[in-house]
Amino acid sequence: MKVGIVGAGTMGAGIAQVCAMAGHTVTLFDLNAEALTKAKASIEKNLDKGISLGKLDEATKANALTNIGTTDALENLVCDLIIEAVVERLDVKIQLFQTLARVNDDACILATNTSSIPITQISAAIPHPERVVGIHFFNPAHIMKLVEVVSGAHTSEQVAQTAYDFVKQIKKVPIMAKDAPGFIVNRVARHFYVEGLKVLEENVASHEDIDDLLQSSGFKMGPFRLMDLIGVETNFSVTESMYNLFYQDGKFRPSRIQKQKVDAGHHGRKTGKGFYTYA
Repeated sequence: MKVGIVGAGTMGAGIAQVCAMAGHTVTLFDLNAEALTKAKASIEKNLDKGISLGKLDEATKANALTNIGTTDALENLVCDLIIEAVVERLDVKIQLFQTLARVNDDACILATNTSSIPITQISAAIPHPERVVGIHFFNPAHIMKLVEVVSGAHTSEQVAQTAYDFVKQIKKVPIMAKDAPGFIVNRVARHFYVEGLKVLEENVASHEDIDDLLQSSGFKMGPFRLMDLIGVETNFSVTESMYNLFYQDGKFRPSRIQKQKVDAGHHGRKTGKGFYTYA
């Protein structure tokens, strides 16, 4: 299958890697040539780590890298399946899919990696909206097994099943979800972050103590270390979106502390500073 990935950030690179490792011909698109170069380097670094851990061999790495091409021209993205991993803005995703719909034939499946934007809102503005589906990976995409396959009001059963089968073929664990705010995982997990931030706002404990307490209770990471890994600004954007989609339900209220981090550019590991400081 010819797979297109739009967006060469952390998520896009990770998705491109797992698709290429499963034998698909992948074209990774980004307007920024430097982002494409960084994505290729990141993918190679991930593969090298897999080799050092004994999970991959050199032949697997070579095949995966051979399967990945890059482009900064959207008209070159002619594929069977295209997965977008761009900024969480409805207008941007609609404009992107409208352009891709003109470039590709009607059989091309257009998939969004959105964390919270309703699939139905995206598909409503796209020709042949039945081919629009959510394929939601979790960060880091090359490690995390779970993938949500989300059907909007227009998504055909055939397209949803094709997406489900594709996720299984790339050795991930798919779950079917309906088009509701936050789908399944982000709706349930939102309070992991929101309540942790409320405890911090109320000066009940420091973010370090909250993280340590939850990790000692069995969680692999506390909310603040996890936000730094995901991206503080990405996490805030999802919370803000869900707050509005649930008509300002107080239990989803975004945090002023997190907003200040976003405004300061303290986005976590990728910027070297978030709730923690990184070398």
